[in-house]
Amino acid sequence: MLYSYLSMASKPGILTDWPWKPLGSFKYIILVPLITEHIYSFMVKDEDIDVSKLALFPFVLWRMLHNQLWISLSRYRTAKGTNKIVDKGIEFDQVDRERDWDDQIMFNAILFYLGNIYVPGGSHLPFWRLDGVIITMLLHAGPVEFLYYWLHRALHHHYLYSRYHSHHHSSIVTEPITSVIHPFAEHIAYFLLFSIPILTTVLTGTVSVIALAAYVTYLDFMNNMGHCNFELIPNWLFTLLPPLKYIIYTPSFHSLHHVQFRTNYSLFMPFYDYIYGTMDKSSDSLYEKSLRRKEESPYVVHLTHLTTPESIYHLRLGFASFASKPYTPSTWHMWLLWPVTLCSMMLTWIYCSTFVVESNRFHNIILQTWAIPKYNIQYRLKSQKQSINNLIEEAILEAEEKGARVLSLGLMNQGEEMNMYGGVYMQKHPQLKVKLVDGSSLAVAVVLNSIPKRTTQVVLRGKLTKVACALAFALCQKRIQVSVLREDEYEKLDKLLGTKSEGKLVLSKSYTFKTWLVGDGLSEVEQRKASKGTLFIPFSQFPPKKLRTDCFYHTTPAMQTPLALENVDSCENWLPRRVMSVWRIAGLVHALEGWEEHECGYTTSNIEKVWEATLKHGFQPLRVPTHLKS
Repeated sequence: MLYSYLSMASKPGILTDWPWKPLGSFKYIILVPLITEHIYSFMVKDEDIDVSKLALFPFVLWRMLHNQLWISLSRYRTAKGTNKIVDKGIEFDQVDRERDWDDQIMFNAILFYLGNIYVPGGSHLPFWRLDGVIITMLLHAGPVEFLYYWLHRALHHHYLYSRYHSHHHSSIVTEPITSVIHPFAEHIAYFLLFSIPILTTVLTGTVSVIALAAYVTYLDFMNNMGHCNFELIPNWLFTLLPPLKYIIYTPSFHSLHHVQFRTNYSLFMPFYDYIYGTMDKSSDSLYEKSLRRKEESPYVVHLTHLTTPESIYHLRLGFASFASKPYTPSTWHMWLLWPVTLCSMMLTWIYCSTFVVESNRFHNIILQTWAIPKYNIQYRLKSQKQSINNLIEEAILEAEEKGARVLSLGLMNQGEEMNMYGGVYMQKHPQLKVKLVDGSSLAVAVVLNSIPKRTTQVVLRGKLTKVACALAFALCQKRIQVSVLREDEYEKLDKLLGTKSEGKLVLSKSYTFKTWLVGDGLSEVEQRKASKGTLFIPFSQFPPKKLRTDCFYHTTPAMQTPLALENVDSCENWLPRRVMSVWRIAGLVHALEGWEEHECGYTTSNIEKVWEATLKHGFQPLRVPTHLKS
């Protein structure tokens, strides 16, 4: 395998970067004049409606949607493992490199728009012509496929490869959008190549709106399919029609090109690889092996759920570039997607079943993340309690059936009133082999180790969950004063701890303490009363709203992941890259250590034992701001 060749362009050639690269996220502004003129021509000018021009920008949106559907499908299928081709995962550097996959769609839109205006016969196209469709098919199968094969081989010559094509081959494990990640110069060459059928039909007067749209959609479809990293062409198709193997490639066929480098050069039709002897000998065996591959059985399952309607875009199955960054509250551009957001909400309501969103590998252990299609606000509604508990119970039983060793309740563990911190499932299914873990012990350990050394007093404020109570107990045992601001919370903790508080639990009206341990329920008024320089350390799954610029906010309980954790290409909610919440880590550590007890309900594991085991497996605590350390 020639992995040494698969690196970024070592000597970038001319026209490597896109012209609008300096614009960054504002690159779409270059389409504004085109869209403005487009609207003006139909609303003001007194002329016949040009259907081909009218359809241009809706077609751009269709291409973006088509590509996004492939991205989501590919990530879903590879997370499940069914028919997966290459086992190696992808990382953040690949996501960053491929985030501008829509550049080529913008490029094509500009050229099609200019062609509609300046190319003779490029406007007022008929809706359908059969002869144009036939000509397009013949020209693609002939000149386009032939010329692409030799262009592709030329791009693998050291001179062109080191300057251009190596950028595409930086992705050993491909995703659908990998198909269009090329330097600008390559896209110019590809457009000229694919323009052969288009210009021929335009100049001969046989072009039509359907033929043009269908051909570009065909190019997108085949490109995405060839890079999706799961096999989906059924074997019976080639058995029924054996010649098809020469005119339709498979995802495994092209995947070999990204791994072996000097084989399988063809565009979509392997015909020319057979002719010129560049067909990889393992193409058929890899195809059959991928088809036989079953869904992976997870060793650890982590349950999560959607937080807000917009959080669907930040899932790994959503927008890859969004998912690779920490989740932030809705911004103005997210409101532009409200029709899509509404459709996604309807889909989750109709589907209403747990689905796989991510799969990671840590040494030989497979950790899958399953999402329950419920939003955070629904957990606060009594009417949703039974429905949510049913979904969690079904997920537990499904994990049991698939042979999972541990199931981490994660965000499902939202309080005593919801499901007794997961204890209700243990009571209902006492013979469960899968161990239920709520992560409370590790959450306590992480919070304790986030408190600056030599701290003598802290404020505990927020909903008194299992974690909050365990924190209060642990702090009192460490002879650290725990100040509670509300009388009802003080009475509850005093009754729970009794003499075990060692006299370190106090009711206070002072807001001058520099370290606050906060959970759900921290009010804006209380935050604003905190003294300057206060460190807020959350102990719940959800972070407080950052209202103070003169204070410091630690992340929700989480740790840095070891490099041995593979296929990490998305952020977990609001956490930074390669940082994992303790609720995911706890299940993984539980499985690695082979612990046989459940950690849910009202019980907790030994905090020190859990902390030491977590560190042993390479997870590292996050740093507290340096100037707050003693």
